[in-house]
Amino acid sequence: MRKKKLAFLRNDPWLEPYAPAIEGRHQDVERKLEELTASTNGSLSDFANAYKYYGLHHLPGGGWIFREFAPNATEIWLTGTFSDWKLEEKYKLTRINYGDWQLKLDEDELHNGDLFKMFVKWNGGEGERIPAYAERVVQDPETKIFSAQVYAPEKPYKFKVKNFAPDVKPLLIYECHIGMAQESEGVGSYNEFREKILPRIAADGYNAIQIMAIQEHPYYGSFGYHVSSFYAPSSRFGTPDDLKRLIDEAHKLGISVIMDIVHSHAVKNEIEGLGRLDGSYDLYFYGDHRREPIVVTDVPKEFVEELKKEEAAV
Repeated sequence: MRKKKLAFLRNDPWLEPYAPAIEGRHQDVERKLEELTASTNGSLSDFANAYKYYGLHHLPGGGWIFREFAPNATEIWLTGTFSDWKLEEKYKLTRINYGDWQLKLDEDELHNGDLFKMFVKWNGGEGERIPAYAERVVQDPETKIFSAQVYAPEKPYKFKVKNFAPDVKPLLIYECHIGMAQESEGVGSYNEFREKILPRIAADGYNAIQIMAIQEHPYYGSFGYHVSSFYAPSSRFGTPDDLKRLIDEAHKLGISVIMDIVHSHAVKNEIEGLGRLDGSYDLYFYGDHRREPIVVTDVPKEFVEELKKEEAAV
């Protein structure tokens, strides 16, 4: 039976010459959706919210649970300031199925502010790794090394504005970068942005902000487009509670908050990124040459000369 033509192809005859390519890409999307939601009963939302299952979580009745997806690993430990960064048997994870690893800990074994990582072994190698679903990652000011951090303040910030319903017709977006928004030198903070910048944005009539560089990234100069931890708001600008206060204040001013999510720019760094998290190359990246950047070394001489002329003219 012939498949029904896509609605926008029916409505736009100018696209007809490109119909085979468009339909092919649409079928690729449908196949990928089916693959991603195979274990979630077709729910893309459940797949996207995997951080609610993986990573470190404080249990309602007390205690902690940590989970990681690492199918190529042979052994995993949780290590950190609580173990003096040593591998101890009580912090060793258990493989609970094909790719999932799990560790349960008592309430007093982890505390707010503790630093931690995974120590992963695989056939032929081993190394320290930051959990893929870490919700808080900090950088040591001296060594510049990144570590995951337990974030469980005694009195976490609670949103005061409930059920925010923005008036966004027309939608007027102010694109912003928390670190670069201040007049003074240095990296700005969530609190500085909330106190100094938000009032000016509201006074100028904007009803939405789009925040760049919100996910953790090791290289500040990347503007946040070299993401290392997708579920951790960048600690350069403050704490998760500071970010919540900023969002709450924006909502008080009638401003919607959009946060950039750059899924296509994960860093393959192995120490602070997602590269070879379980020793394999294809857990979060392509397993072949496509994971490496293309380096052009043989540039035609004519092209170089043309660039020099353009630069001289400027």
